[in-house]
Amino acid sequence: MTDILLLNGPNLNLLGSRETDIYGNSSLKAINNACQEQVESHKFSFQSFQSNSETELIDAIQQAKSDKVRLIVINPAAYTHTSVAMRDALLAVEIPFIEVHLSNPHSREPFRHHSYFSDIALAVIAGFGIDSYRYAIDAAINRLKQN
Repeated sequence: MTDILLLNGPNLNLLGSRETDIYGNSSLKAINNACQEQVESHKFSFQSFQSNSETELIDAIQQAKSDKVRLIVINPAAYTHTSVAMRDALLAVEIPFIEVHLSNPHSREPFRHHSYFSDIALAVIAGFGIDSYRYAIDAAINRLKQN
């Protein structure tokens, strides 16, 4: 059983080297490590997964139900604006989730203003750079402590 599963979508494997003016200098590995330390310091279990493949992300969401994941934190990245299939997977597994973004999609190009996930998420945390992840993990921990 995993308490918190962190999922990261396409191109986030390039964090630290891509568009640093938007996404910052931290690598995904550094973000994952910080999240893991944060979760484990509260005695919860943590797992993370990144893929550029929509299929692999859907498989991870579906597997989360079998693995009895209690809460998902997800940065769908570009799939935020395109993936009805990932939305359907999240609805199907009925695991609460928090949507997270490094940048604020609403301050960017108009096509980024729509999310297929926000209306079904527990919360959306965006625009705080790597702190977005810290805030999302804090919210996830607090939610698990209440249940």
